[in-house]
Amino acid sequence: MPPSVDAPPDLSGLLELSRIENLDLKPVILRVQTDLFVRAAARDRTEIEIFESLACGLIPTVDEETARVVARKLAPCPETPPAVLEALALRGGEARDAVVELAPTLSHRLIEAALAEGSDIAARIAARAGLSREAVDELSREGRPEIDRALAANLGHTLRGAALARLVNRGRGAPDLARLLLVRPDVSAADLVPLYLHADPIRRTVIGRAVEATAALRPCPPAPRGLGETLTGLSAARDVPAFMAALADGLGLPRDFLTVVADASARYDLLTLGLRAAGLHEEEAVYIFLTLNQGVARSAERVADLVRLFRTVSRPASRDLIAAILDRPLAERGRGEAHQPLHGPEAKLRQGAERVAAQRPSLPVRARAAGGGEPA
Repeated sequence: MPPSVDAPPDLSGLLELSRIENLDLKPVILRVQTDLFVRAAARDRTEIEIFESLACGLIPTVDEETARVVARKLAPCPETPPAVLEALALRGGEARDAVVELAPTLSHRLIEAALAEGSDIAARIAARAGLSREAVDELSREGRPEIDRALAANLGHTLRGAALARLVNRGRGAPDLARLLLVRPDVSAADLVPLYLHADPIRRTVIGRAVEATAALRPCPPAPRGLGETLTGLSAARDVPAFMAALADGLGLPRDFLTVVADASARYDLLTLGLRAAGLHEEEAVYIFLTLNQGVARSAERVADLVRLFRTVSRPASRDLIAAILDRPLAERGRGEAHQPLHGPEAKLRQGAERVAAQRPSLPVRARAAGGGEPA
């Protein structure tokens, strides 16, 4: 009985023919069968399986030019079997590049195949539009700056979940990555809090509002007693090491906490948040701005910016900002500070004394002899 005209062609003999010694028909067979597959008006499951078997057998054996031509034809075709695209990606070179550029979607296995011979193309994959959530998550695990920047700059996918958290975490110490994340429209202000110091004034305002909204929901521990007077005295003496030690101890932070910020201007912004979090009054903070670092004190514009920051962020919000920037919580009480009850006769007497002290802060009248260095 003759075969039905609707039956798929039996191509199994072509692969055997291609293996005849001194007769290299493999490139021709692969190109012809690729054209037939791509141009077919419809393909049933059997035809797809036959083509997959043929193509996967020939792709590793053909020359680079044939692989490139075939890849550029097959990659955009939605019905190309995934195994065929993976075989082309495994070849590397221009065939791999064509698959990465033209494939409608990049599956986890396809990305693995493309990266098999090295990750030189990883950043290009990260820049692709339409990446799946799984692909973004996988690429974000690489931890390579160029991949991180490509993912952050790529608006063709949504950044969220663990992938976003990884990029934001690395953005703390990478200003270029932080700036790319800060301008993404799909990332909420609440997710960008750790990048506050890298943000422009408008974005800082938006982030600050998000922090204020959550900080107001929690009780804020009392400010360390007498810390303002201690800090102003040390600032007057320009004893920077002792000043930083006292501030860090009052906040329950490492004494080198400012060093996590490379930029000198942002470092002083972090210092300002620290003063606010420590419960200093505005007059005390201004005095420190004018005495601790002469470079800052000589710039009226810079001092005004610092005062504006001090005024616009509440103490609870400044604590939360510092915790997010440093990726560590602040202590509820400073080191060595005794617990003080919030109620009872002793508490009322203490609170009354604190209100009087707040109205008339004790400030040094002039700087003593210069000593120590200045915060950069």
